[in-house]
Amino acid sequence: MINLEQRHSKWMGFAFSQAQKAYDSNEVPVGAVVVYNDKIIGRGHNQKEQLNDPTAHAEIIAITAASNTINDWRLIDCELYVTKEPCPMCAGAIINSRIKSVIFGCYDEKEGCCGSLYQLCGDPRFNHNVLVRGGIMEEDCSRILKDFFKLRRVKK
Repeated sequence: MINLEQRHSKWMGFAFSQAQKAYDSNEVPVGAVVVYNDKIIGRGHNQKEQLNDPTAHAEIIAITAASNTINDWRLIDCELYVTKEPCPMCAGAIINSRIKSVIFGCYDEKEGCCGSLYQLCGDPRFNHNVLVRGGIMEEDCSRILKDFFKLRRVKK
């Protein structure tokens, strides 16, 4: 039987593979998966450049895929694993989709809305509160972002 840390690392590994897809596509390397009953029902990675869409964040794409999979916008018993702390837009989508919990990799001190800059997901003024856990595979999730931006600065 695996413990909670091992479980979180397992699913974050799948989110990380989505971040790698974004990296390989020259997108900011963030990946996400939605898990329901120990099964991935939605996957996503950043596709803003490819789709020319400012809302094409990994979380939004994974949430949309999960909703399509279960044919319901309410993701009540689902968990979202994402490699970087969600931004305000994604935190709003997480709340609106009724996701049970969000587990993320690295913190985002500039735009993070699950604890760093704001705590939208746990704000009791909303009609739905989301459990939040950060720092899972934090070093790997942070490193891929740093490597990506380091390469971009060299190319310019």
